[in-house]
Amino acid sequence: MSWLRALRETARSGLSIERRRLEPLIALRGAAGLALVVGVSLVFFGPVIAAGSAFGAYQAAIATFQRSWRPRPVLALVSGASLAVSTFVGYLTVSHTLLFLALLVLWTFTAGMAWAAGPTGGIIAASNVAIVLVTVTLPTSVADAAAHAAMMALGGLVQASLIVLFPIRRWGVQRDALADALAGEADYARRLRNDPVAPFDPVPLMTARDAAAVTPRQARRRPADLHGARGVAERLRPVLASLADPALGVPAEGPERYWAWEILGAAGSLLDSAARAVRHGDPVQLDETALSVLKSPDTEVILTGAPRRAAERLTSLLADVIEIAEGTGTDDRTPGEPLIPHRRRPTLLRLVPVVHRSMRREMRRGSTILRHALRVSAVAAAGYLLGLVLPFGHGYWVPMTAVMVMRPEFTHTYSRSVGRFLGTVIGVAVATGIVQAAHPDAQLSAALALVCATLNYLLMRTGYAVGQVCVAAYVVFLLGMAGDDWSQTVPERVILTLMGGLLAMASYALYPAWETPRLRDRLAGWLVTDGRYAATVLDRYADPASRSLEDVRTALLTTREARVVWQEALNTAQHEPVRHRGISRISAADAQDALAQFGRVAMLMEAHLPAASATPVPEAAELADAVRRATEEGAKAVRERRVPDWEPVRRTLARREEAEGPPPDAFVRNGATLLLRALEDFSRALEISSGRA
Repeated sequence: MSWLRALRETARSGLSIERRRLEPLIALRGAAGLALVVGVSLVFFGPVIAAGSAFGAYQAAIATFQRSWRPRPVLALVSGASLAVSTFVGYLTVSHTLLFLALLVLWTFTAGMAWAAGPTGGIIAASNVAIVLVTVTLPTSVADAAAHAAMMALGGLVQASLIVLFPIRRWGVQRDALADALAGEADYARRLRNDPVAPFDPVPLMTARDAAAVTPRQARRRPADLHGARGVAERLRPVLASLADPALGVPAEGPERYWAWEILGAAGSLLDSAARAVRHGDPVQLDETALSVLKSPDTEVILTGAPRRAAERLTSLLADVIEIAEGTGTDDRTPGEPLIPHRRRPTLLRLVPVVHRSMRREMRRGSTILRHALRVSAVAAAGYLLGLVLPFGHGYWVPMTAVMVMRPEFTHTYSRSVGRFLGTVIGVAVATGIVQAAHPDAQLSAALALVCATLNYLLMRTGYAVGQVCVAAYVVFLLGMAGDDWSQTVPERVILTLMGGLLAMASYALYPAWETPRLRDRLAGWLVTDGRYAATVLDRYADPASRSLEDVRTALLTTREARVVWQEALNTAQHEPVRHRGISRISAADAQDALAQFGRVAMLMEAHLPAASATPVPEAAELADAVRRATEEGAKAVRERRVPDWEPVRRTLARREEAEGPPPDAFVRNGATLLLRALEDFSRALEISSGRA
């Protein structure tokens, strides 16, 4: 993609507006906390400290809107406390330019590395750095700085207290994650009726898995309908696929296909009912027609063999889902897993070494997170110095804008730069018109700032540019309350915001972290995990008694994560102004389809894993070893821009086909044949890419 087209696409993304479900009660609660802090500060400390405290309470509320599975009060307290400490330390050094610059670089570098712990930590840390650049200019003495810091911490405490006293949709994000997973399964069941090999998006299941991890305190308070359904939903996907698949399930035509069509429709209806019940915490409203299909004795008459076992297993799992959604289920494990009360999430204190280890892992050459940290810290320092030498006041707007818009990815950085500038222009224009018409005093300025904050809380998820309109007006009113002349700050804010955005965009162009050159490595990683997953499944057929399903489960989760990493990298690369490095878009799409089919075949074989007492299939061990070794060698070939060779798997399968065996042997050979076919499709995709390169 050319630079011109990339800029056009990112600009469109930054200015896009989405229809999202609004949460007015949560927005009003955040605004109430902000109003309480600002009102107390105005009465007892004056407008200057009130402006600083408003930033703290505002940011604490913003932190609670981030996508996180931790309790919202914890996020508010952490944001308020970190901002208080940063502001006070920053004020102690701001009079010494070199010392403050060194501290700013350290803050910003740490905030950039915080992305290693996840986007929530990265966003909160970056926002704190940006706000510190403003708040350190407000105090006039050490005592005032301490008062500012105390009021910022108080802002976090107030927001946390309001969340505890006035809870809105307790466990709402966890409910939404689990409901989305169940709804995704329902949609998958319906799509399988018309397309037996329909693709499946694993992201909702992965999100639900993340949401299911709780601290010990959360585990004691988790609602019963959130305990167990996620594990059942994980087991549903291979059963649904195995019922619909024409190669290992029901035939492509005939009465069995028709009856499978009816069962899949009933499954989709019941899963939708369970998803609605979980999302809203209401009783499950079941479709009697769907229930009659699943309970019909026709299943035993029409279906035989593997399809019949899949239908029976599906009926049992759906019964478990309904039971859990009604609050009477407690099982949160797959067969063979040890019984544990919940997936564990570390407390805040135990999280510190976890985050530290994550950051240390990213301190390596080629790390996207490390490059982002270096890039954003250099830009913050350059922007701060640029603001000092320019003939404007409020030079902190340059580094503040840059820090707020910069992200580890090219697309997000450029789109946010465009969205922030346009939002700033509109917000400043609106605020300027109001100031010219009303000439507000400190109290009215505070009220107008509260209105802008409320609108931002309400609309921030509809689009970045929309939120920046509210933020720009909020800052203008707030600084006006502190005594800044609007006529001085408004034009400066527009110019300096533009400069900050351009600086952020230029930094990515000069020191990029493109995903395009990494595509082959991402693809190779997915190939290795897919091969290990298939080999683990085959090992279970070879020795059913000695293998636990935990090995299969771990391999599945690993390959699922590798697939999502590849997909995210591919989506990012499509918007980068970089030519493909050894793999074209068409070849990448074909290779992705082949690996998805490979993983799907392994999943279908998993759905029919033998019981521990079943007869072993010795040939499966040899096939497993061949698949494992071949995919590891194939991944090496992909990284070296060679076409993988699957001759070892082909020879092993040919030897096995020459031998006669019972039906279990035939099932394994059939599955292994489909695995080999997918690998050959993968190589053909790379052959096309090699020819074009």
